Amino acid sequence: MTGGTSGLGKVAAQQIAETPGMRILLGARSASQFAVKTLPLDLTSLASVCVFAQGVIQELGDELIAGLVLNAGTQFPNINQRTEDGFETTFAVNYLAHYLLLQLLLPKLAQGATVVITTSDTHDPDKNPMAPKKLDPELLAYPQGQGGSTGFSAGFRAYAASKLCDLLMARGLAGSNEAKEKGLTVVAYNPGLTVGTSLFRAWPLWARLAMGTVGLIRPMARLATVEQAGQNLADLALGRITPPTGRLYASLVKRQLTWPDPSELARQDVAMNGLWSDSARMVRSFLSGASSC
Repeated sequence: MTGGTSGLGKVAAQQIAETPGMRILLGARSASQFAVKTLPLDLTSLASVCVFAQGVIQELGDELIAGLVLNAGTQFPNINQRTEDGFETTFAVNYLAHYLLLQLLLPKLAQGATVVITTSDTHDPDKNPMAPKKLDPELLAYPQGQGGSTGFSAGFRAYAASKLCDLLMARGLAGSNEAKEKGLTVVAYNPGLTVGTSLFRAWPLWARLAMGTVGLIRPMARLATVEQAGQNLADLALGRITPPTGRLYASLVKRQLTWPDPSELARQDVAMNGLWSDSARMVRSFLSGASSC
């Protein structure tokens, strides 16, 4: 699991760790605050992702993975940050590093395993006017200006686009031969607007103050708490909640888990196939063999 040391991910990780017969391996830059095995993982480095995947495989030995939870995420107030590999950081952390991790661990997934990928309803233009209406993975990875979109709006657009990519990653996995052969359950989980997570720590002060105000009206707006969002993530990962036939997008709305259609763009096979092709090219050197790690 990634993103299991704070916020809703920490809640989910604790729930999973306390499940009889279950053990959990966390990937994080620092050790967890509760007693679970944590392996070093820096999602701003594809080399670190590769080393983490090797560590997981060595830790498991002959055991297989029953559930893979790709939950870590970040958001910046602009698109000025770059990873050591040269990618825009929001795209790299929220999507590309997880794409690589999924590819590296896919052979270790057990028959009937569950994969949960955290997304967001910010990907949908019907709910967020800054959501992408078209997808250009190359521009997301290497932004050279965003058509006049600068500052906080550019950062929020990058976040929304990364979450669209996460949803398309889930769709691509669900339709793959590997998923069909292994009988995988794939879920793209939108926890909804959840006040009290660390996601907003890089936002400008005015935006963080606004989120604080939202927190005050949370009961009236029926927004999910961190505990509720984390519990649903754990239940999905453990198979306590299973998708209806033909559905993979789970959305927590007014504290109820629903299975709506994602955005029109998220349902387009052309966008999905193009993203998978571009992503494979971007991480090719890390997929070419163990020596590349």
